[in-house]
Amino acid sequence: MSKDIHVAFIGNPNCGKTTLFNAYTGAHLKVANWPGVTVEKKEGAMRFHNENYKLVDLPGIYSLTSYTMEEKVSRQYILDDEVDIVVDVADASSLERNLYLALQLIELGKPMVLALNMMDIVEERGMDIDLHRLPEMLGIPVVPVSARKKRGLEILMHAVAHHQGRKPNDRIEHQHSEQELNSKHRHDHHKDCVVVYSDEIEDKIDIIEEALYEKYGELPNMRWHAIKELAQDAEITAKYPLDLPDVLDRSYEKDIIKQKYDLIEEIIQEVLVNKDKKTQATDRIDKYLTHPILGVPIFLAIMAFIFFLTFTIGDMFKDYLVEGIDIVSKNLTLLLEQFQVNQVVSSLLIDGAIAGVGGILAFLPNIFILFLALAVLEDSGYMSRVAYVMDGIMGKVGLSGRAFIPLLLGFGCSVPAIMASRALEDPHDRLKTILVTPFMSCSARLPIYILFAGTFFPDNAMLVAFSMYVLGIVVAIAVAKIFYKVDAPTHKNVLLIELPEYKSPNVTSIFLYAWEKVKSYLSKAGTTIFVASIIIWFILNFNLSGMVEINDSFGASIGKFLAPLLIPAGLGLWQIVVALISGIAAKEVVVASLSVLYGISNINSAEGMSEMVTQLAQAGFTQLNAYALMVFCLLYTPCIASIVTIKKETNSTKAMLFSIVFQMVVAYIMATLVYQIGSVILR
Repeated sequence: MSKDIHVAFIGNPNCGKTTLFNAYTGAHLKVANWPGVTVEKKEGAMRFHNENYKLVDLPGIYSLTSYTMEEKVSRQYILDDEVDIVVDVADASSLERNLYLALQLIELGKPMVLALNMMDIVEERGMDIDLHRLPEMLGIPVVPVSARKKRGLEILMHAVAHHQGRKPNDRIEHQHSEQELNSKHRHDHHKDCVVVYSDEIEDKIDIIEEALYEKYGELPNMRWHAIKELAQDAEITAKYPLDLPDVLDRSYEKDIIKQKYDLIEEIIQEVLVNKDKKTQATDRIDKYLTHPILGVPIFLAIMAFIFFLTFTIGDMFKDYLVEGIDIVSKNLTLLLEQFQVNQVVSSLLIDGAIAGVGGILAFLPNIFILFLALAVLEDSGYMSRVAYVMDGIMGKVGLSGRAFIPLLLGFGCSVPAIMASRALEDPHDRLKTILVTPFMSCSARLPIYILFAGTFFPDNAMLVAFSMYVLGIVVAIAVAKIFYKVDAPTHKNVLLIELPEYKSPNVTSIFLYAWEKVKSYLSKAGTTIFVASIIIWFILNFNLSGMVEINDSFGASIGKFLAPLLIPAGLGLWQIVVALISGIAAKEVVVASLSVLYGISNINSAEGMSEMVTQLAQAGFTQLNAYALMVFCLLYTPCIASIVTIKKETNSTKAMLFSIVFQMVVAYIMATLVYQIGSVILR
């Protein structure tokens, strides 16, 4: 029985690699994690010309350094002797940025094929790539494909079948001085190398290769190992230490990178005709959006505009939902009375389930608008610019701009945001990012802001809610700074991120994305929030004696016991305390709890808001109390789902418990400062 041919698919993020992989493997797919790490591993199988192929979809990476888990996993797999051939999938419409990984792979010396994907986009943009000159310059086969339109797939597999087992060989040298080009030693010794560096670096590579051979014998990819020694790659230098102080006098990584990009520029000049006008437009836009001074204010202005839309457009539709929920509540009440249903059951359904879940469902339009706007930012290519712009600020607190990506995702939901921290290679950076991510204002908190900002700050509701999002970012960065002071990293974080060309968002994609998020929200309303509403109704209507008035219930006893602790923060009402406790299940439950606590089935309607203001005002609850409450809700202990995710991602009960206690302390301090300082100012 013939041995399976192992094919590794590799490429930059968003190059269409997975689409191409799926086109070959179809349903024959196995998804797991790479051993010892939380990086997803995809394997598939196919048969081509009577041969069995095992295909592996490696994580999307930009280089073969070992800064991230994805890079480590990909590099180690390719270095593995089991890999017969590497398919480097490159986005042909962004050829210049994709060639860097290709050159690194060529240096590894593994058999490989370059798949130029998205050729349909290249044609649409009027670009022309010289498909004869490019393979000559790279010394490897180059196959144009379109994974989306399934063009060129069979030709690519023919190339894979033909070239597996064959190593790349070179046709060009990097342009240097005439003296360098006439060097016989260089011509003879490096004639099979695609990337030929300056004489200084090449001489050092020769010395290192000899030293490696003398100390460790013949290594596979000896030249690649020597280059990595020269770049002071931590993994390689630890595995193959050398005593060459005169040669390894510093890291030559920057020199090596620069000379690779110089070569890429020469290749592009020869093979790419008609530079895309869209690329030029992207460059012009980026002068402003990625400007070191203007970038952050522009980002804040865009977010403010998103919240303006969330409030104005969302509220238009919210009123209709409120009316619908009110009609359902009234009709169900009449129906229960008509059938003379037990008062306990009736109260459970109307005051518990309908009041709790209905109070949350009314915010669906606002949630949909928020996710729709975030999808537009992501699909247009702007989100990666935000990470780039924030890199300088994040660097000052010991993190790279890459860490800001999970924080951005936190605007939607903390759970996937915490999971996104997997992309951070350093375990300390990853832990810090996980611990600060829940400070970002997720969509579950939006109903709280809409309710209290709309009720207590009707003329400035949008600005008040927006201030919560800004405060979340500020607190997250400030806490990261504290962690940095306590545990300063021994290395400087470097951000390497693709800035894709701007494009018009795909209407279908962004609506599907927003709809998926709304479905998740509805699912939570039908499960977590429903169950929480029933539990809250129970503790607010019963004690050991049976069904009682709300002031004598279990909930009232718990709230009254803890309320004195929150008086300094302006949150000393027992009803508020009970609502905050319930919010640990899910932040939306705070609103559901208030509906039950104050007996307001239509809390989101004008009448419901007015009634809540009246009841709170009678207890001395003012605008300042409302703002302190929003601050507390923003910062306190994350929801159960986030807590479980923190435990899973850190594999540490200690980290999970620290997050619970630390966020509660931060929330208490911040809310107290807001209330106490505000009280002094307003005297």
